[in-house]
Amino acid sequence: MMDIAEILKGKKLNEKVTVCGWVRTFRANRFISLNDGSCHSNIQCVVDYENISKDILSEINTGCSLKIIGILKESQGKGQSFELLVDKIILLGKSDSESFPIQPKKHSLEFLREKSHLRIRTNTLSSIMRIRSALSYAVHLYFHKNGFFQMHAPIITGIDAEGAGDMFKVTTLNNIGDDIKNDFFGKETNLTVSGQLEAETYAMGLKKVYSFGPTFRAENSNTSRHLAEFWMIEPEVAFNDIFDNMDLAEDFIKFVINYIISNCYEDLNFLDIRFNKEQLSKPSEQRSSLGLIERLKFIINNDFVRVTYTEALQILIDSKPNKKKKFKFLIENWGADLQSEHERYLVEKHFKKPVIVYDYPAKIKAFYMRLNDDHKTVRAMDILFPSVGEIVGGSQREERFDKLVERMKKLKINQDELWWYLDLRKFGTAVHSGFGLGFERLVLFVTGMSNIRDVIPYPRTPQSAEF
Repeated sequence: MMDIAEILKGKKLNEKVTVCGWVRTFRANRFISLNDGSCHSNIQCVVDYENISKDILSEINTGCSLKIIGILKESQGKGQSFELLVDKIILLGKSDSESFPIQPKKHSLEFLREKSHLRIRTNTLSSIMRIRSALSYAVHLYFHKNGFFQMHAPIITGIDAEGAGDMFKVTTLNNIGDDIKNDFFGKETNLTVSGQLEAETYAMGLKKVYSFGPTFRAENSNTSRHLAEFWMIEPEVAFNDIFDNMDLAEDFIKFVINYIISNCYEDLNFLDIRFNKEQLSKPSEQRSSLGLIERLKFIINNDFVRVTYTEALQILIDSKPNKKKKFKFLIENWGADLQSEHERYLVEKHFKKPVIVYDYPAKIKAFYMRLNDDHKTVRAMDILFPSVGEIVGGSQREERFDKLVERMKKLKINQDELWWYLDLRKFGTAVHSGFGLGFERLVLFVTGMSNIRDVIPYPRTPQSAEF
């Protein structure tokens, strides 16, 4: 038995092949469009209904699963190059045609989210998930090729790496007032928001490590860009400063995107057509000037511009958008955080290249980022892409014990809980850096989708944890 992808790639004409899959359509008691998920393309199976049992034919409808044996021939019709002349059909699983929700017609993405267990059988979702799988492979491939070791950061943790407090509590206690010492771990624990701090410990012994796993945030943000459960890619490298970190992030992103262009072109081309149609339905100020594949090539074919926060701020202040297009969020004072519209302006209008902004104000960044000599900024960096704005956040970490303690005191971060993190600064401290890339954000960008719920198999969002 062969996958449809193997059959269409091999194109062994006049040979008998066996294929299994699900029926997309069945027309005129003669043409079965079959898909097994191995590729975007269906294979057309042509039935000689005089030689196939009418009982079998009467059971074939959209959604049922079949095993078909036949001869591969050049197609005599339009729409496909090859077709399977059917010798035998075996019905593997019936489908109730009246209640099967994924009928051969256009369905809204909102509707399909309610059918997440079945939406993978649509063209759009199957293409997205094949690309997601390929991206995951490319992530591991890049780090393996470049001498990184994977470390599995704990999912249950007693620390809040981001300091935001939006965490899911893990407990076996039945009552809120019960003594925490009687809890399973004997202390307050949560689902992790980041594996970065643990990755730093391993970078101090293995030099180059990366964590790639699930993370969780209890932030009550029900938007198209937020999930409660998502995956994070977090490399950490000892002896790398902020500029080494920029080089690594740029090289990594270009590698994985180029991998998708080289290995997922059929799915990408389908999503490109969909993306371009979707753009036409948007207001002109929200449209992308690039198609999906053009946008990906824009990333890999351009050097990333590097500019400090202070320089970027001055560009934004000096910019004079025309009367039809003003910034929704005015930016005038140094120290203000950049909004998505500001980030997109830098990428799409000013530089017309991907942009790395670095040396941010300390007051808007995390405690672990290295303080610069001006005592106002830290060695933080964000990578900005067209359409989406920030896609990567990273920094050079504060390797100096006294500076880290001073920063933690200022932000009222409990040093007792992070005694082991401080130990790294006592025993063989070294410059080190890393970055975080939300995997779903990357899939969102590469596939051209507009809602992050459509690039993860089962989205977890406020008031929604179905399946």
